[in-house]
Amino acid sequence: MPSKANPAKLNALQLRTLTLLQALARIPQASAQQPGGRVAITQFPHAHGDHFHLGDATVATGDATGLENESVWNALVRKGMIEAEWPHRISLTPQGLSYDTGLADQILQRGGHH
Repeated sequence: MPSKANPAKLNALQLRTLTLLQALARIPQASAQQPGGRVAITQFPHAHGDHFHLGDATVATGDATGLENESVWNALVRKGMIEAEWPHRISLTPQGLSYDTGLADQILQRGGHH
């Protein structure tokens, strides 16, 4: 039997935010490995115009509103996806790193500047 989609019942904004945090965790200049399999996000992207870049991907700024939203951070902490101290520190937990949001192909646009 296939695994249930979105078993943590994250809402759309939380899913988009977690997708972006997972992408940031894969960028060495924006993240740092931590004890216990966690990855700290050390740098958020800077938007220019209606988009920003995450590694080789382009992301619409509208998909990133949760990155600077305390309520989203708090919800992801409650769900065990991140450890955070708003607005100073955010780390993905092993569960957050491996959670399948199903959105990476939709919001991380690859192949050229938009």
